[in-house]
Amino acid sequence: MFKKILFATSATGASDHAARVAFNIAKSYQSHLNIFHVLGVPSRGYSQVVVDVKTKERVDVDEDYTAWVTEDIRTYYEKYLDESLNYTIDVAVGVPAREILRQAKILKPDLILLGGSTGDEGESVYKKSSLGSTLQKVAKSANCPVLFVNRPAASFWGGLSNIVFGTDFSKISDKAFDFAMKVAKTLDCELSVFHALDISALHAGKMLNQDEIEQQIRESLRKIRSRYEPRLKELKGYSMDVWEGIPFIEIVKYARDKQADLLIMAHHSRKISSEDIRLGGNVEQVIVRAGCPVISINK
Repeated sequence: MFKKILFATSATGASDHAARVAFNIAKSYQSHLNIFHVLGVPSRGYSQVVVDVKTKERVDVDEDYTAWVTEDIRTYYEKYLDESLNYTIDVAVGVPAREILRQAKILKPDLILLGGSTGDEGESVYKKSSLGSTLQKVAKSANCPVLFVNRPAASFWGGLSNIVFGTDFSKISDKAFDFAMKVAKTLDCELSVFHALDISALHAGKMLNQDEIEQQIRESLRKIRSRYEPRLKELKGYSMDVWEGIPFIEIVKYARDKQADLLIMAHHSRKISSEDIRLGGNVEQVIVRAGCPVISINK
């Protein structure tokens, strides 16, 4: 299913949970795994002087230094690298999101896999390249699904049996559903379709009463049935649910309740005016909190 996987790593403990998933998927599906590391940001312009992301030291990047970093990455992941794994290691210099997207354009992977940040924003050598902004930029522009593994609980990737798909009924969500169906059919999984009815924003400036909430829940369930159930019948098992509350909290709770092995959502399913806005609040919060890997679909 995944012929090529791009695993973007800091080669530090922050990426260990994602690494476990990346290597397990690559071996399970006999994929080509590209282990990709952005070693640092140039001090200015096209300078070869770089602040190394791991050592925090200023170094002069040349072929010898790149070769040393490559070998260091090989040593770091030595326990995963056996003869059965088809892999390559590439190292680049620059801003992480930009270099990850550039590598994806060259490699044309079926999946991009990312882990956690390299540290808090104040200490990061990437300055503003915190977890949120890197996720935002990669998820927004990638031409393939992006899989995020940010917590230890999400790193135990085994056989998939239950997938949760979160929808907001947008066109992008429909594309995410197509992908969720493809995965569920390929791996013979059950698929749970879930919609979180947002009652946190007091949209019209008034609190909804319980009758109004339950009416909207019924309407959302009807929408799920008409929109998705005809195709869901192709699967061995499926469910459809609507809960009210704060969307990212309800999605995480629902995935936990379903003991989901994978959570699939659309990225930026509604238009956002600012280019600098952080990854749509719900998606980012789900990625940070979910106890299973999260796949973001943007097109």
